Amino acid sequence: MTRPAVASRDEWLAARAELLAAEKALTRGLDALAARRRALPMVPVSEEYVFEGAAGRVRLAELFEGRRQLIVYHLMWQWDLDEGCPGCAAVLDGIPRLPGRDTAFTAISRGPWERLAGYHAAHGWTFPMYSSFGSRFNYDFHASLDADIAPVRYNYRSATEHALAGRPLADEQPGVSVFWRDDDDAVFHTYSAYARGLEPLIGAHALLDLTPLGRAR
Repeated sequence: MTRPAVASRDEWLAARAELLAAEKALTRGLDALAARRRALPMVPVSEEYVFEGAAGRVRLAELFEGRRQLIVYHLMWQWDLDEGCPGCAAVLDGIPRLPGRDTAFTAISRGPWERLAGYHAAHGWTFPMYSSFGSRFNYDFHASLDADIAPVRYNYRSATEHALAGRPLADEQPGVSVFWRDDDDAVFHTYSAYARGLEPLIGAHALLDLTPLGRAR
C-alpha cells in the first residue's frame, strides 16, 4: 500500500496552498463548463412515450409532476437476473432530494413494472420509478442498445468505435437525460451523459477523492 510522504507542517502548508490554486482553477473551469451545458440548444421530443408506474400508464410530460425540468436516470436492467444493476442502485442510493428547484427526478428502466415495483420498494427509494418496457425511450436516448430499433451510439461514439477501443458494448448501459417542459406540455431534450459523465452523481467518489487511498478498493 502506497502512502503519502511525511513532511513538516510548514512543508504541508506550502504543498496544500499550491494544490489549492489548482483546485480553484478547476472550480472556475467547472463553472464555465456548467454554463456551456446550460446554454446547449434543446431538441423537441415528438415521440409519445408511455411509461408504467405506481399510478398506471403515464406520458413523458406527466413525469415532470408540474415542474419545469425533469432529470431521468436510465437504470440498467439485468435480464439474466431479472433485477436492476447494482452499480446503478448504488448511484440511486445517493440521489438527494431537489426541493424548491422546479425539477423532478425519476429513474426509468426497461425492466417490466411488476418486477421494477418490487425492486424500487426493496431499496426504499422515495423518488418515482417507471418502466419503459415496450417503448423506444431507452433506445432513443441510447441507454439500451439494439441497432434494429435505434442507431447504436453510446456516449456519442458508435459501436464500432467502442469495439476498436477494446470496449465492446453490452445491450444495457447507464445514463442520465435531462428534459424541459413548456407551459403547453411540449417536452424538449436538453442534455444526456453516460459512462464517466455520471461520476458527479456518485457522492461516495467525491468523498473518497479527498483521501490518500482515493477510490482504491
